[in-house]
Amino acid sequence: MAVQKELSPGIVVLSAVVGGISLTTGALLTVTSLFGYAAGPWVSPEALSPGLIGAAMAGVAPALFTIGRARLWEDVRSLVLPLVIVLAGLFAVSLLNGGSLQAVEGGPLFLALFSLGWVATLGLLALGAVGCLVAQYRRPPGRAGATPRQPVAPLPAWSKPPLAVVGSGWLGIGTGLLAFPAFWGALVPWTVNRADAQGLGVWALALGVGVLGALAEDDLTRIRPALRAVPLIALATAVVLAVHFRSVDWTSGPGVSLLALVTGLFTTGVSGHWLLSRADHRSVAPTGTPPDTAPGTPPDTAPAAAPGARSADRPSPADGA
Repeated sequence: MAVQKELSPGIVVLSAVVGGISLTTGALLTVTSLFGYAAGPWVSPEALSPGLIGAAMAGVAPALFTIGRARLWEDVRSLVLPLVIVLAGLFAVSLLNGGSLQAVEGGPLFLALFSLGWVATLGLLALGAVGCLVAQYRRPPGRAGATPRQPVAPLPAWSKPPLAVVGSGWLGIGTGLLAFPAFWGALVPWTVNRADAQGLGVWALALGVGVLGALAEDDLTRIRPALRAVPLIALATAVVLAVHFRSVDWTSGPGVSLLALVTGLFTTGVSGHWLLSRADHRSVAPTGTPPDTAPGTPPDTAPAAAPGARSADRPSPADGA
């Protein structure tokens, strides 16, 4: 088992900054999509795609604010590694599809300025994320991580096959949309362009890496921040899909697969929280009242000596005779 490393301050600062930006920008994309407007950084044929990207951004933000509570890198890497993928991936997608940006296409002034700010901000965040990640892995083990830690709450055996299926599904879809957007984009059950397909692919890839990373960690306590993000992302995605219900071809194979993957993601988050709460209760139980101490009896109180019994440390008058 690898030696643990203390969490670097750069990761904490990065997660807080990205959390604030993701919450505001994601809320903007989600709300405008719910009202039928495609207010993304690039021109989209429908409002659904930018709404889903915004829902994922807003859903992951609360979990990013909790990274600062951890002390060890091992306890947050299942969330930070997908975060780096999202930042670097969306920046690369924005550059590769620069011709479809709102500023290039001549969209409204607000959206044109938004697209320029999107590219500039993502560039800085992606550069900072890669730098923080490199610095984290170059960081020497500290006193807190000098001794390898055994898993505190291993994943139940029955949960591993579903996790592998859900994680592999998101990973495969994300890889396909990123590498072959023309082919896989045509299979998306609503109308998307190249930028939409690759942008959605980035998030699908990150979700797959996060779920499979949780499977590799095999410890519920180490994936606590990621567990906070998964159900919120699934719930926000479900709301956007429900509002744009008529835009999705639910009778097609991709439509059914999408419904299964979103349901699996939500189930993964909810069941993970339930298992983690059970593990927390079991870890707290031994610190309560000792099992052989009666309720209400102080544990340090010794039983009273029987009448006439000799004390072990006080001699009897007869002993001196």
